[in-house]
Amino acid sequence: MVKFQIRDIKKDNSGKMNSNYKIALLIDCDNVSHQSIEGVLQELAKYGAVNVRHAHGNWNGPQLGGWIEKLHANAIRPVQQFAYTSGKNATDASMIIDAMDLLYSKNVDAFALMTSDSDFTPLVMRILEAGLPVFGFGERKTPMPFVNACSQFIYTENLREDLEQQEDTVDGGSQKPTGEIKWGRNQLRGDTVLVRTLRTAVEQTADDDGWAHLGRVGQYISNNSSFSPVNYGYKKLSDLIRASELFEISIRDKNVVYIKSP
Repeated sequence: MVKFQIRDIKKDNSGKMNSNYKIALLIDCDNVSHQSIEGVLQELAKYGAVNVRHAHGNWNGPQLGGWIEKLHANAIRPVQQFAYTSGKNATDASMIIDAMDLLYSKNVDAFALMTSDSDFTPLVMRILEAGLPVFGFGERKTPMPFVNACSQFIYTENLREDLEQQEDTVDGGSQKPTGEIKWGRNQLRGDTVLVRTLRTAVEQTADDDGWAHLGRVGQYISNNSSFSPVNYGYKKLSDLIRASELFEISIRDKNVVYIKSP
């Protein structure tokens, strides 16, 4: 189902994404792997400077060992939160308070939340109400309410640099990587939500001849859903469009791309 929600990822008239945000990255280390942090930072660099980098968790425990070596290398400040009561997640509360403090300080104009926990959905909605975009990053297990609430959401498995190998072997002993790969034509066409999202965006932004400026198609999609081509293995929307073979493509002056439903 195509989601129709107001988003605030600012773009210019050509549809190009704003690259001047001052971004606050808050990490829920209890619920997301350290293995994709470099990929997350590279993705956020498209939109601006990540001025604030806070990693929340109980740093006295062994479960965050993998994160420790990532802190200094990526200029991330650890935020200590003790588990005062067994069974209660104090990290969530600490991260929410941190986010609200940053929101009221007005020193940032975009947030990035790295977590797989749907408990942060109300926080996302509150930040959006303040007019700031929220970039979400989480593992495939992330519940859909959180995914759908974000201005844009990317699954962190798609951003891992070093792909782990599964213990099970395939094809006579070769190992199958767990990392994401590019979706093929049939896979893309078989995703009914994706196809409906793309077709609706083209229909709503097309001129009288049926041709739609690809930048405006991308802008329409980002205004109405948490879609990202990265989740399908593509860095750019144009690459995904070409792979799907769902639309006619026209390259006009200055390499401007237009697409049209056949």
